[in-house]
Parts: sequence; C-alpha cells; structure tokens
Amino acid sequence: MNSQPQSLHPSQNDASSVDYPLPEMGQAVIQRVNWGGLRALYVKEVRRFFKVQTQTIWAPAVTTLMYLVIFTVAMGSNRPDVLGVHFIDFLAPGLIAMAMLQNSFANSSFSLLVGKMQGTIVDYLMPPLSELELLVAMVGAAVTRAIFVGFAIWLVMLFWPDVSVRVHHLWAVVAFGLLGSTMLGFLGLITSIWAEKFDHAAAITNFVVAPLALLSGTFYAVDKLSPTFAAISHANPFFYTISGFRYGFIGAADSPVLLGLAVLVGVNLLLGGACYALLRSGWKIKA
Repeated sequence: MNSQPQSLHPSQNDASSVDYPLPEMGQAVIQRVNWGGLRALYVKEVRRFFKVQTQTIWAPAVTTLMYLVIFTVAMGSNRPDVLGVHFIDFLAPGLIAMAMLQNSFANSSFSLLVGKMQGTIVDYLMPPLSELELLVAMVGAAVTRAIFVGFAIWLVMLFWPDVSVRVHHLWAVVAFGLLGSTMLGFLGLITSIWAEKFDHAAAITNFVVAPLALLSGTFYAVDKLSPTFAAISHANPFFYTISGFRYGFIGAADSPVLLGLAVLVGVNLLLGGACYALLRSGWKIKA
C-alpha cells in the first residue's frame, strides 16, 4: 500500500490532467465583482416578494386605487384644475409614485430584519459577497418591487374613466421613479439593520415614511400652502420625487425639475454611503 502523500496538483506527466494552481492562503479567489453571487441574492430577494405577489404587489395597487375612487366620488363634477390639468389627472401620478416609494421601503426594511428574527442572517453574511454587492442586490430588489407596483397601478389607470395617465416625458418618469425608489430602498435597509423586531420597522413606517409620503404634495399643489408649510414641503425629499414623477405625466411641476434631480441624487449618495458604512461595520448584524 502506497503510504506516500498524494499531491494536491495533478502530475505534469499526465497528459489527461490540467495543472490548476491553488491560491495562496488568505488570497481572495474572487478578485473583482462576484456577479454570480450578486445575481443569486437579487433573484432570491425578488422571488421572496413575488411568491406572495397578492400581498406585495396587487394589494398595494388596490389600496392606492381606493384613493382614486374616493377622490373621484367625493369631488364629483366640481373638480378644480391644478397646474393646468384636471385634479384627477394631477392626482393619479402622485398616487403611483407614493405607492412605489412605500413598497420599496417595505421590501428592503424586511430583508435583514427577518434574518435577524429567524436566525438566518448568516445566509447574508457567509457567502463571498462584499458589502457593496449586498447593498446593490437588496436595494435592487426593492426597486424592482416598486416598479412592479407602479406598473400595475398605471396599467389599471389606463382604463379608468375620466383619468389620463399618458406619459409626456418618459425620461422624467424613469429618472424620478428610480431615484425615489432607490432612496426608500436605502432608508428601508438602514431600518432593517437598526431594527431588532417588527415593531421597530413598523414605527418607522407609520411615523416617518407615511407622513412624509402623505405630506409630499400628492393630494395638493404646494403653491397653495402658506409660506411656512410650503417651506416644510420643500425640505421633504419625497416632494421632489412626486413633483418630478408627475412632471413626466402632465408636463408641469411644483418645483424646478433639475433641482429635484440634484436633491434626489444628493440624498441617495448620503443614504447609500450610510448603508455601506453600516454593513461594513457589522453594526447589529454581526456578533
């Protein structure tokens, strides 16, 4: 019996074998972006909310459409014009954007929190994924859910009587929809890292996200407010998302469109940097 230790590498004399050099101890095998792992985590997060699409996509769409029904019935035929269009046409894009923001936050605020609650957080920490790859996959899935919800509401509104959701500036719809959804994806991920139970995430939803969304000019034009409340609205980043997204549909906005883009890019950079720093530090997610 041969007691000699076998080499880890195939013999160079064996023509049918290939010499695969092993990396040095501690040397990273994946030198750049782990595209396979990033794609796998993104698909996992998308499948997670898509398996319960009745709850995560269609239920928010129905809830948002209820707002449209209520305002249509309440206003009757006495509907004032806002920003040069009928009030319902002014309202519809804001409702779509508000639903997208809320559902992006809901998706990313659930990701790491459920892992901490169920003890499966190791599934996010053990794979060979960098903090940036984790960030991109989870926020990307949140934005994907927001797009599904927004598209579902827009599709129904296309056939809604007396409502026009024809797109005038597609670039504005895409830009503000993505920037706003990404912003709430970052905010939701920060919440998911900080929260230790579902009550914590619900508190941020009820006392931060919902008020900011409802007071962002979704149901009214900001220029009709008093100077004090108008200034408060202009300090709300949700306002710029709603205003810019609405501009893509009706061709008019409550604030300069380029200013809204600049504000949202700046807020996304700040929130994205905060998310990356928290993931890198392992605060509340690593023992």
